[in-house]
Amino acid sequence: MAHVGKRLKEAKNGYDRDKIYGLSAAVDIVKKYATAKFDETVEVSVMLGIDPTKQDQMIRNVVALPNGTGKVCRVAVFAKDVKAEEAKQAGADIVGESELAEAIQNGEIGFDRCIATPDMMVLVGKVGKILGPKGLMPNPKLGTVTNDVATAVRNAKAGQIEYRTEKGGIVHAGVGKASFTTKALCENISALIDALVKARPAGAKGAYLKKMTLSSTIGIGVTFVLE
Repeated sequence: MAHVGKRLKEAKNGYDRDKIYGLSAAVDIVKKYATAKFDETVEVSVMLGIDPTKQDQMIRNVVALPNGTGKVCRVAVFAKDVKAEEAKQAGADIVGESELAEAIQNGEIGFDRCIATPDMMVLVGKVGKILGPKGLMPNPKLGTVTNDVATAVRNAKAGQIEYRTEKGGIVHAGVGKASFTTKALCENISALIDALVKARPAGAKGAYLKKMTLSSTIGIGVTFVLE
């Protein structure tokens, strides 16, 4: 049986685990018990009413969180010439061509988002087996394969996150830090849920947002509904 520490045990006794809370109340509870020695990430898990075995019901997209993530996003860009310079001026951390691909092949992946211009995708494809499993492969549907690299870099730096359905039709996403105000976290969470609702597949039947849970990195989980 897994050991439950004193901190977590006290937290679990401090709220009704069977109750469904309003969003702001859920955020307050998670913030209250996010007492680790570091600034814990606040995460949302949403169980969607989709059939994850059907490709047309799988969801993958990006959303801009109005208050950012509280995390520094390191961005790598595959680009050359003028586009490379545009990426650098927009704040990209790493910009390159074959040397960037070589670094990735050598296990040097010091970035959280990868962007590429269309003409670089032949080169990017050579490291696709490395980037793909890590969720870093540039994708035109996510705006990470584009000639407007400056906008893509700025969006990533400003707090744009990617979300996707995982096993069981569940979406997990970090929406900020425990140090954020309740208002800021509520705004970020609402932005994510709104994006999920807009992305509802045509084939999804019945209840769509089946269960939503809020938690911190090593804290408790609280079930909530939008108010």
